[in-house]
Amino acid sequence: MIRARDILFILAVVCGITLFGNWIAVKIDPIKALPGMLILGIISFVGWGLSKIIPANLPPIVYISLVAIILTTPWTPGSAWVLSQVNNVNFLALCTPILAYAGISIGKELDEFAKMSWRIAIVAMFVLAGSFLGSAIIAQIMLKITGKI
Repeated sequence: MIRARDILFILAVVCGITLFGNWIAVKIDPIKALPGMLILGIISFVGWGLSKIIPANLPPIVYISLVAIILTTPWTPGSAWVLSQVNNVNFLALCTPILAYAGISIGKELDEFAKMSWRIAIVAMFVLAGSFLGSAIIAQIMLKITGKI
């Protein structure tokens, strides 16, 4: 059972790595990005907490997404400030700790991964292609709707 203290520690490590990556990759001062990173960490922690409290059997990412959406919608008081702070965090910098964790996870179970043989590579290519195309289609539609293109 993961405790709240463990989640806070993990979030602190991820936020620290992200601030460093943000500073190196896009030259945004960590002090300037800190409020946005803290907001993202708090959203993640609250979403994780909701997943433990609410009896629905949904993964924490659902609750994290809902909290983030609610906090950033135009009718939520303070949403403009939240967005302005979070905009100081380059979301590609978030990929560094996530990919590191994925690599460690796969590395720990390399024997299991090898047993899946070459078929897993084909499945992975279709999953990645589908995710990319789906994201591109959604982005195209939303950019058209909002008049950005």
